[in-house]
Amino acid sequence: MALEAPTERLRLAHLTAACCAIAFLCSTAALEARPRHAAKAARPSAVQHTRHLPYPRLELPLQISGSQYEPLAWTDMPGWSEDDHLAAYKAFRASCRPIAAQHGLPSESKALGTSLRDPCRIAKGLGLIDGAKAKAFFEEHFLPLRISRLGEGEGFVTGYYEPVLDGSRTQTDVYNVPVYRRPSNLFVRGAKQSSNGLPNKGQVFRKIGRRKLVPYYDRAEIEDGAIAGRGLEICWLKEQTDLLFAQIQGSARVHLEDGSTLRINYDAHNGYPYTPVGRILIDRGIILKEQMSMQKIRDWMAQNPDGAKELRRQNRSYVFFREVQLLDKDEAVGAQGVPLTPGRSIAVDKTLHVYGTPFFIEGELPIESEQSKTPFRRLMIAQDTGSAIVGPARADLYFGAGADAGRVSGRLRHNMRFVMLVPRSLDPVARGRRMPVPDERPSEKIAKLFPQVDPQKEKGAAKPVDASSASVAQAAPAAKPVPLPEPRPGIKAENETRRHRHFRHHRYHR
Repeated sequence: MALEAPTERLRLAHLTAACCAIAFLCSTAALEARPRHAAKAARPSAVQHTRHLPYPRLELPLQISGSQYEPLAWTDMPGWSEDDHLAAYKAFRASCRPIAAQHGLPSESKALGTSLRDPCRIAKGLGLIDGAKAKAFFEEHFLPLRISRLGEGEGFVTGYYEPVLDGSRTQTDVYNVPVYRRPSNLFVRGAKQSSNGLPNKGQVFRKIGRRKLVPYYDRAEIEDGAIAGRGLEICWLKEQTDLLFAQIQGSARVHLEDGSTLRINYDAHNGYPYTPVGRILIDRGIILKEQMSMQKIRDWMAQNPDGAKELRRQNRSYVFFREVQLLDKDEAVGAQGVPLTPGRSIAVDKTLHVYGTPFFIEGELPIESEQSKTPFRRLMIAQDTGSAIVGPARADLYFGAGADAGRVSGRLRHNMRFVMLVPRSLDPVARGRRMPVPDERPSEKIAKLFPQVDPQKEKGAAKPVDASSASVAQAAPAAKPVPLPEPRPGIKAENETRRHRHFRHHRYHR
């Protein structure tokens, strides 16, 4: 015990100094948080000291909202070595064209930021034609991270395609369902009306007169003729079901009566959230969840025309199209502005991910038939988006155009495992090593000598002392509790009492 007292007093001295430093930093932070004019008034103008935090400002490890991720080795990815990496490399190079054309920082802050520019610059100069070299390219310039929604082990995939429909440039008895272009009185908050392709989310208004804005017409009002006769018709289709599926997919090829083909793409929506009609049929017990597919929906609508009309109108969302100059052999253009690649392009949540990001998706899908379990282990490239595609491990797989692609994509609603390929410049493990470690917790004896007391709650009340700490308290009778910072007083504005103011699914390019 003779050697313990000086050591303990030394530790007490260090802790006291640390407490003083913490109090000083707290007062500094409070001073910094005040309005600028108040901070200047609190200190002499001749003294202008710069306050520094105890830790340097460090770049945090990779952060994707609502997700969990785990670094992997390439050998930990089943099917990676057997994939056609050259096909994935060609799709990635297509995404690199708009990435290379970007200058400055992105408009939205995302985890990958501008990090894809370096591998894109390298890919542009390679021009690979060998699968083994394409595989080596991805392994050299990317790191694999298994990613999923927080608390979940797998992601979720669906499929989409480009419908091929029959239509006419003029209205006839057979073709009497109009495909509308974007109306001139439709406004999306935060977007320029002159833009090609407005966001598929956000508030949408209809302008009345010079100033009045009201919600735009919903699906039922538009089907009943709210915007008919204004010269907005691009073409005419046979059935409302054809138009509904074109709107769900975001694009379509329309074979006209003269033998030519018209290509239409998403341009805007009416502001109402997308309601899946398949979900309504499941909830009503009309189609079992395990049997749900787009073909099942189409068959039921054909057999129940009155029910189909009511079902469509449950989805108040409505999509407007624009005509695009694409040849019959060209693939549809995704939200990134590049042609999609069947079997390699995916739609992702654009609020979380950067277009051009490679994802290795692994699992089993009913590709051959509804009952089949075909292994699907493929490197895909994020080139599109959709209003129903939400989450860090959520993707829509693009299968191309036509009836066969529609049958495959229409039966996909499956859990799959996602691995995101991250440029090596964003290695989260390397970044994590540079993060500061919290200070060591004080010993139990020190914590008893310096209890944290809230002066507002403990005012006038004596702190109870147990028998085990009585001898320690006698050894340091001068020790006082460290008070917590005083709360900031609430100041009521002088004129506050006089003021009484009252304030009152669609894919992007498919």
